[in-house]
Amino acid sequence: MSKRISVLLACTVVLGATAALAAHPMVVVDENATKRDEPPPHGKIGMSTVWGITDAVPGRTMEFRKRALHKGAAIGPHKIAHDEVYYVVSGKGVVTSDGASRTVTAGMAAYLYDGDTVGISQEGDEPLTLIISYPRPTPAP
Repeated sequence: MSKRISVLLACTVVLGATAALAAHPMVVVDENATKRDEPPPHGKIGMSTVWGITDAVPGRTMEFRKRALHKGAAIGPHKIAHDEVYYVVSGKGVVTSDGASRTVTAGMAAYLYDGDTVGISQEGDEPLTLIISYPRPTPAP
């Protein structure tokens, strides 16, 4: 194969890949349209309000949720198969990762690692509101 054909094929592959990346239009979500009350995952300890912000985004490769843990509620201990971030929007809580616990408050983030057993519980009188984000193992349909 000539150099010229090789370069043209390489450009075609790059342009095709770029077009494939651009195939998804931007998605804008109003969090209020995704709001629901439910027990928190991993143990159903207490009650929470969840905003499934990315739940309806087609082809997504990550999850991005807001969750308010009501008084006494917790996301129970569970092993994660990906890195995960808990970002505290408001309130106070205790995050645990592989047996180590830390108090977290508004403006703090807990970066949790693949393979760890993690959880978080609400503390005090105010709900603990978090942003939770992690990669999906496979793209959503």
